[in-house]
Amino acid sequence: MPAEHRMADSANSQVLEAREAFNILLEISKLLNTGLDPETLTICIQLCENGVNPEALARVVKEIRREVTAISQDEKQN
Repeated sequence: MPAEHRMADSANSQVLEAREAFNILLEISKLLNTGLDPETLTICIQLCENGVNPEALARVVKEIRREVTAISQDEKQN
């Protein structure tokens, strides 16, 4: 098998493994009722891969949700 085919097979394998890992993380996210959609989960994963502390990120996400809920309730009352 030529080296180009082996490299392409390896790249395809890595893409499939990454996709499978993401699907597993998405399923776990759903089971835990995180409320994260695939795009938001992708962003969170990328942030963690780039060194963001996962616990700090979780606190920020929770705080943003609280703020959005508070703003939504204020708008409904006005």
